[in-house]
Amino acid sequence: MARTVSAPTRRDVLRLAGCGLMGVGALGLAGCGRSASGASGPKKLKIALANSYIGNTWRIEMENEWKAALQMEPYASQIEGSTYNANNNLRDQSQQMSNLVSLKVDAILINAASPTALNGVIDQAVQRGILVVAFDNTVTTKKAVNVNTDQFKFGQLLASHLVSLIHGKGNVIMGTGVPGTTVDADRNAGAETIWKKYPTVKVVNRFTTMWDSSVAQKNTAAILPTLPHIDGIWAQGGTDGILKAFVDAGRPLPPTCGESENGFRKFLVGMKGYPKVRGLSIAQPPYLSVVALEVARRILRGEYPRRDVIIPFPTATDATIRIGETVFPDVPDSIFNGFTDTGAHPVLRMCLDSALKGKPCGSRLTVNLPKA
Repeated sequence: MARTVSAPTRRDVLRLAGCGLMGVGALGLAGCGRSASGASGPKKLKIALANSYIGNTWRIEMENEWKAALQMEPYASQIEGSTYNANNNLRDQSQQMSNLVSLKVDAILINAASPTALNGVIDQAVQRGILVVAFDNTVTTKKAVNVNTDQFKFGQLLASHLVSLIHGKGNVIMGTGVPGTTVDADRNAGAETIWKKYPTVKVVNRFTTMWDSSVAQKNTAAILPTLPHIDGIWAQGGTDGILKAFVDAGRPLPPTCGESENGFRKFLVGMKGYPKVRGLSIAQPPYLSVVALEVARRILRGEYPRRDVIIPFPTATDATIRIGETVFPDVPDSIFNGFTDTGAHPVLRMCLDSALKGKPCGSRLTVNLPKA
């Protein structure tokens, strides 16, 4: 790429001839449908995924769905995608971003290790004409576009449903997420607004799950001997790990509201070997990476405004869960079942193989963004 330009300049080019996106270096040098080198056809957009952490199943599914989407149209012919991972380390991810700026990619999709610490390098990227779309763990700089569900509401809904199941009183534990991330902070804050309304609900312990079932099980087992009778479980992630720790300790299983782990949903349906539990399962969909990809693609093509995007999250309760659709008997417990949208008006529908193996679900994928 000979030089970088801002997104509006790309949009202006698209409006001039209606002939698809030309390579940036080709502006003023080539006619419709030709790159600077003279080759026919539009130049692919270079979009990189910068992920802060790959240490749990959700992140693996998120990257698998991104890889699956790149093999389906319209992405296969329009996008040149690349993937970069940091180990939940701000310095590493900052260097990762700086390297991508040097590579002059068209857009960076970032799942950030901090809502604020990366703002400087993100602003530098935008100043160089690179579109930055933050998703899942978003950022505070106004120069980036954020794509997410409503994490504050996520925490509120889990807490509200749990309060209703325990009739507004009792001892509750909170399994929190990855410390320092926006998702963890917002979900916890949402839950706290509900607890404050019910003085007879007592949160007797808060501990991290790192959104990972094995970590959640280990950490729950460590604190269980010190806990009184527990009337309810609120969990950001690793929900099935918490319940398994209760089973191993011979503790009764209270109503539980948590994430979309297949193991948790086996408890909700009362599948063989899993005592039935009442509760609510909300999915932070791993396909947020694909939604962010579509947002970036459309913005760069001048087809969507540069603005933050909030999408709904898939849910299931012990009353609405369906075997083979929202819970799977022969799939590992750690898999997050929010890999596809089963609602009446789905954002997108992806297959199990996309989440587990990064395989495409056919030749074309449709992502239904909120109306511009």
